[in-house]
Amino acid sequence: RPPEDEEEEVEVGWQEKLFSQFEVDLYLNESACQTPLDWQYHEEIRKLEKAGGRKNCRIFTYTDHDRFTNLEELCQKVTDLDHEVPSYLVERMANVRRRRPDRRPVEASSLKSKIITWEPSEEFIKNNHVINTPVQTMYIMGDLGPYGKLGHREYENVLCTIKVDGNGVITVKPDFSGTKGPYRIELDGEKREVWEYTIENASAQVQPEEEEREQRVFRELYGRHRDYLSGLVGSDFEMPLPGTLRLFVNGEIVSAQGYEYDNLYVHFFLELPDKWSSSPFQQLSGVTQTCATKAVGRDNVAYFCYPFTLDMFYTQEDEDSLPQWPVLYFEVLSLDFWQRYRVEGYGSLVLPTCPGVHMLTIPTWRPVGLGPVAEMRRFFIGGSPELEDLTYIRIPSTFKGKRLSRFGFRTETTGSVTFRLYCLQQSRAFLENSAQRQRMQSVLDRLGGFSQQSSVYNVLEAFQRARRRMQEARESLPQDLISTSASAV
Repeated sequence: RPPEDEEEEVEVGWQEKLFSQFEVDLYLNESACQTPLDWQYHEEIRKLEKAGGRKNCRIFTYTDHDRFTNLEELCQKVTDLDHEVPSYLVERMANVRRRRPDRRPVEASSLKSKIITWEPSEEFIKNNHVINTPVQTMYIMGDLGPYGKLGHREYENVLCTIKVDGNGVITVKPDFSGTKGPYRIELDGEKREVWEYTIENASAQVQPEEEEREQRVFRELYGRHRDYLSGLVGSDFEMPLPGTLRLFVNGEIVSAQGYEYDNLYVHFFLELPDKWSSSPFQQLSGVTQTCATKAVGRDNVAYFCYPFTLDMFYTQEDEDSLPQWPVLYFEVLSLDFWQRYRVEGYGSLVLPTCPGVHMLTIPTWRPVGLGPVAEMRRFFIGGSPELEDLTYIRIPSTFKGKRLSRFGFRTETTGSVTFRLYCLQQSRAFLENSAQRQRMQSVLDRLGGFSQQSSVYNVLEAFQRARRRMQEARESLPQDLISTSASAV
């Protein structure tokens, strides 16, 4: 603790200059004044001395134009090492100060003709290497020297840094104290001294009239910006016919992981159920590139990042029926050095019924032959048991019976494929008309689109499965037991 308890409270405005004892001693000497700013400070300090001296004692400020601000931004360390050696990039970037650039009128013709600068100058590189957002900085300092020894540069400490960029964002570091308690600075000198300080927001509250005026200006600005964006986009959107749903999918095959062999690629196609259609130019199938795997944890992962686009329409004919959703079938194959391929896995994906972003990981399987000969053939000469019809992954499109038996069909679990799907839905049923409140006439309207389709569809499927199990259990019971229970009821 100092010999006397010192407590100081100062209210500082934005870019308000409060001189330290060191600056007073420096700028009073005319021989130390070189720049116009130095002479300005010399005059201000002389006026302060005539008025009775400065009012602040230990708290002072460095504004955006002071030398300290330039040196502080130039000498900032990247790490917390005491003996840090700045790299070439750090030295080059330290010279790039984000200040307001010189605004020179640029004609539109010259701007269009010089999209690429083939021979950039050194100044051009400095100004365009980073996002040149203008920033103004201010430092609130504390002279924490021993009692009676004010005015030594080694005892100056940064208490608070305030930055305002060209977008109007104010950064205060450290933050206002609030209820967190005071900040502490420990000094290792002749005596271990601990200083505590708090930072409070002393700005006056905005009057309701000014706040309302500001909000009105913002609303007008946002309205003009919205009109500008709508003018760029336009309003000529193709609306589907009544009772028709348009499903648009921006998909991506992200990765495949956990497979036995390397150099994987994925072949996929989309099956459209009844009442679904697409334009004749829409491509409903595709093949990814061949991708080598890398070890991530315990799995070998192949990152495809293969984009695809699907655009399809559903036309409702029966108002009481729920639509079957399109299914994406895919197979994962591997390619060896001799251009021989092996089937690594089959899988299927029902397109999500809810719009939005969906991240799905689908496990796969592959057929396995009897005995070791099939695996030896797969290893040495390539080829493996594969499906002639990929719809056999789920229910084959040619199947017309009631029961599909796969008894005796041998399979093996393999890896998985990760998809990222961005689903959009468009329908006239989505248009909300709160004024008229028309009566909903179809299943599309009653569901409010297909946002609730998934839950309703799952409930109906569960109900049908439970009903089939009840019928099977009833058929398996003896007839005399059924007749006895019926008579008892």
